[in-house]
Amino acid sequence: MKRKTVSILAVLLVSLTSVASFAAETIKIGALYPMSGRGGLYGQDSEAAIKIALAEVNAKGLPGGRKLEAIVTDDQSKPALAVTLAKRYITEDKVKFLYGVVSSGAALAVTEVSKEYKTIFVGSDHAATDLTANAFQKYYFRVSNNTYQSMAAGAMYMQETKMGGKIAYIGPDYAYGRDQIAELKYSLGKLGVKYEMVGEFWPKLYEPDYTSYITAIIKAKPDVLVSGFWGGDTVAFIKQAKAYGLFDKMKYFHPDGGGNYEVFSTLGAECPEGLIMSARHHNNWPDTKENKDFVQKFHKATGRYPSYAAEGAYAGILVIAEAIRKVGNADDTEALIKAMEGMKIKLPEDPAGFTSYIDPKTHQIVQAQAIGVTVKNDKFPPAKYALGKMKVYAADKIMATEEYIDILTKSKKK
Repeated sequence: MKRKTVSILAVLLVSLTSVASFAAETIKIGALYPMSGRGGLYGQDSEAAIKIALAEVNAKGLPGGRKLEAIVTDDQSKPALAVTLAKRYITEDKVKFLYGVVSSGAALAVTEVSKEYKTIFVGSDHAATDLTANAFQKYYFRVSNNTYQSMAAGAMYMQETKMGGKIAYIGPDYAYGRDQIAELKYSLGKLGVKYEMVGEFWPKLYEPDYTSYITAIIKAKPDVLVSGFWGGDTVAFIKQAKAYGLFDKMKYFHPDGGGNYEVFSTLGAECPEGLIMSARHHNNWPDTKENKDFVQKFHKATGRYPSYAAEGAYAGILVIAEAIRKVGNADDTEALIKAMEGMKIKLPEDPAGFTSYIDPKTHQIVQAQAIGVTVKNDKFPPAKYALGKMKVYAADKIMATEEYIDILTKSKKK
């Protein structure tokens, strides 16, 4: 009888120890972002937004008292470095999730690591459609709009405003830039918009001097210049193009990343008026409590207003936390995947009456897109301009069609 009592006490002690360990468990997320150079603000804003989201999630609580923790490392937007860091996160830091990545080139490399190690990769701020199409794999999810959504909305805008005629395109020479013009052409074709391509220009990412491209574009005499830049490249191009009077000679249309707050804050009073742009998040749209609260929380924490990268990074942490709550832990990867497929979650960039959700087939978040024109607005200093005259495109109208995904997949296999 005595031995049985000791045995029961031992079991109780082991159980209590297990519960204490369970309650103290930290779930690690391995985040990769550029933290310096032209893409550095995206990484800095993302890290700040991650901290805001983690504070909210951990205050609300996760099953068993678990806590989320994020490790952020500079991937310099280099695919090879991103791969090395992602593998180190998984094998040494024992992260449960890979996270972030701004450059689509780096993301396409990291998604292969995710697949190899069967580790969920939540993409917060790269946009190449490839990742949810021909390069799709079940451990990958994206919580910001892809380029197809932006370009489909862009094509609809062009149709509505009769922006056909002669078109030229300039964008970075890798998947992100290449996808955009292919998707615009496809979407314009589906809508029956007539146009003539008079030039395509392909500078490298972080190109220091766009002079030769600018002079060639002016010589081509397009009615519309479509731009596929992002971040500091957008700012550099606009500054250099303005000096050549490019914006007086043609319309400038930048439907994916042009209307990012970073562009307006850096250009200040130098921002040209009348540029047509969009972004994956806007400080002044939608005019909802959720968006206002997010923008103010970010400003209070950092002393600056957020770029669109911040909202994506914030959103992804909420998605991960919600999946863990549904499953009850972060160890059952298959159950987490099921929890994220089709998940509905209210985010700062959602207009009134709409809630973001993750498409269960492609793992792409489904969100509305707003396109506007640069107008004077000094409510978010140091910016002197913001987007106004917004046209909003419904989320379900701008998702990549199965036909296009099939076309993209076949073309990439050639």
